[in-house]
Amino acid sequence: MARINAKVKSELSELALLFDIGQILDRSMDLRDVVHPVLKTIAKHTGMLRGTLTLVTRDTGELVIEAAHGLSSSQRGRGRYNLGEGVTGRVVRTGRPMAVPKVSEEPLFLNRTKARDDLKKTEISFICVPIKVGNEVIGALSVDRLFDDKTTLDEDVRLLSIIASMIAQAVRLRQEAAEDQKRLLEENTRLQEQLKDRFRPANIIGRSGAMQAVFDMIAQVAPSETTVLIRGESGVGKELVAHAIHYNSLRSSRPFVRVNCGALPETLIESELFGHEKGAFTGATAQRKGRFELANGGTIFLDEIGDLSPHTQIRMLRVLQEREFERVGGTDTISVNVRVIAATNSNLEEQIEKKLFRKDLYYRLCVFPIHLPSLRERRTDILELANFFVEKYSKVSSKRIKRISTPAIDMMTSYHWPGNVRELENCIERAVLLSQDDVLHGHHLPPTLQTAEASNTVMKGALDETLDQVEREMIIEALKTYRGNKTKAAQALGITERVMGLRVNRHGINPKEYKASRVI
Repeated sequence: MARINAKVKSELSELALLFDIGQILDRSMDLRDVVHPVLKTIAKHTGMLRGTLTLVTRDTGELVIEAAHGLSSSQRGRGRYNLGEGVTGRVVRTGRPMAVPKVSEEPLFLNRTKARDDLKKTEISFICVPIKVGNEVIGALSVDRLFDDKTTLDEDVRLLSIIASMIAQAVRLRQEAAEDQKRLLEENTRLQEQLKDRFRPANIIGRSGAMQAVFDMIAQVAPSETTVLIRGESGVGKELVAHAIHYNSLRSSRPFVRVNCGALPETLIESELFGHEKGAFTGATAQRKGRFELANGGTIFLDEIGDLSPHTQIRMLRVLQEREFERVGGTDTISVNVRVIAATNSNLEEQIEKKLFRKDLYYRLCVFPIHLPSLRERRTDILELANFFVEKYSKVSSKRIKRISTPAIDMMTSYHWPGNVRELENCIERAVLLSQDDVLHGHHLPPTLQTAEASNTVMKGALDETLDQVEREMIIEALKTYRGNKTKAAQALGITERVMGLRVNRHGINPKEYKASRVI
């Protein structure tokens, strides 16, 4: 019975030791923070004199003591071994544990640390087990204990091997976490570089004088910390300019946070901007950071700033002035380092006169205004933009659109584009989907571009006149493709050469004009 009780007591003590070590290993992802407490816990439970964790250095392959219990700093510094050298070096090289009952009788035991200089007075036993991550031995765990001729060291080897496995598992998890973090950092760096390339002013489409003036202003303001107000109609690309400013600034590696002030309900806008404390209102079940906090160190883009409520405008004014605020329901003042870029399609001056927008907030925002021209003010950019969108949506749709027909170009350059670049993009996307012959024709464009009221480019009249116009356009396109060859053009259109001649004469088309034409 006494032996059973002793065995149960020993097993409970062992479980308690393993439990404590497991808790210690969970405390920190940095192994250096937990190894020494692990050794200290082993000493507390087992009565070991000294303990060391020795790891293989990846650059030299040398074994060095990473952590120790019962050794001075100078003794730790002397504990360096080559692979295969001494008991520790052999354990790491072979991957098998070693138990030395009496270190005084073991020639492999080097006493490199000089911690056992009094071996004649006290006999020491030494146990060393490998630490393996998969099939790789990354180090060794070793302990000293007083020699006892009444006990074997098998139980010590077994227990120490279990602890070494726990340390190895912790090392593996930390290595995986470090590798994941490294991959995320590399991916983040790659994406940041892509964004920088994408949002360089040179990559924003526009050769017109109005857009060149915008590019010059972006280059001037981007390196500074100045607050920018971007103005222009809806769909002109205000967010694109905000991105260009951020990714060409000193804050390019920090967050770019966008807030659409017009899309958020008045009851939620302050919570979204400044965050809230738990219990601040119904549904606030946890503390939440606002967009200003998330943008700390970077840039916050406040789109549709003219839609802010008067109460929110007051809080916004304080943030712009002091760069500090309180969360909704909170009392602690939070300071942030944020660059503000705002945008609006509203006439803020009219809103100020109507008492809908604060004058002091306007002057805080309008430090460096940038006006983006509408598409009708930069008609020379329409064809370049259209070609860009054709290429973009051709890839998306797995099509190969070769060119835009002349009538379609005429329609686009004559249209007044109330929706600006965004409307042009949508029109091209639709036309690419409708095209069946690798060419964007006028009839592929939306009806708004084909009505007299919208574009003033399509003939007035009844159905017969409209069909005549489409027929004329198709004949011209076929003649362009085949360099004025009526026979080949007729074959492409599925009509006889005689009918082709009649239709050409009917529409007053001269095939010779297209002999020098090339497919663009």
